[in-house]
Amino acid sequence: MLNDICVFDFETSGLDPAKERVIEMAAIRVVNGQTVAGFSTFVQFEGDLAPKITELTGITPDMLVGGLPEKTAFLCLRHIMGPSSLLVAHNAAFDLQFLHHAMFRLAGKTFSNPFIDTLTIARDRTTYPHRLDNMCEKYGIKLEGAHRALNDVEGTLAVLQAMHAELPVDDWVNKLGYMKKYGPPAWAPAHADLIPMTLKYEERKAI
Repeated sequence: MLNDICVFDFETSGLDPAKERVIEMAAIRVVNGQTVAGFSTFVQFEGDLAPKITELTGITPDMLVGGLPEKTAFLCLRHIMGPSSLLVAHNAAFDLQFLHHAMFRLAGKTFSNPFIDTLTIARDRTTYPHRLDNMCEKYGIKLEGAHRALNDVEGTLAVLQAMHAELPVDDWVNKLGYMKKYGPPAWAPAHADLIPMTLKYEERKAI
C-alpha cells in the first residue's frame, strides 16, 4: 500500500485556503521504499506577511522574494506527486484544501490522488496532544525546525512509517477525521470518507 507515496507540507500566509496563499512547500516521493524525488521552495507572495506567520515559521518577506512564482511551484509539486501517488500529510484537511484551491485557481481543476492523514490516525490511536512534534516525540523521531515545510515532511514520513510498523495503516486511505464539535471542513476531496472524532485524553491519576 505504501509502495508509491508523496509526503507534502505547506506553510501558508494564513488559515483560509480560499483567500490565503502557500508561501513555502516541500514534498518527498518514495517508491518501493526508495526516495526518488524531493522538492522544497519558497513561493513568491504578493501582500503583507503577518508578523504572526513569521513568528510561527521563521519565514520573512525577504525570503519569499527569491521564491518560485506560484504557478511554477505548483507545477513542480504536481509533477512530483503524479496523478496517482498516495498523498500523505499531517493534518491533511488543511494541506489538501490549499492544494485544491491553488490548483483550481491556477488550472481550473483539482486532484484525484488517494491520501492518508497521519493526524486522523493519531487521533484514533493515541491520546491528546497530536501535533506533529508530539507524534515525533512519541515514536522517538528527531524533528528539528517544526513549521518549516521540508522538516515537517521528513517528520511526517517517519511518523507514517512508525505507525505502519506498529499497525498497518492500509484501512486509513481516504479517511479524513474532523473534530465533531467544529463540524466537517469547508472543503474535502469528493473521495474522502469524513469521520467525526472526539479527542482522547489520558486518565488523571488519583492523588
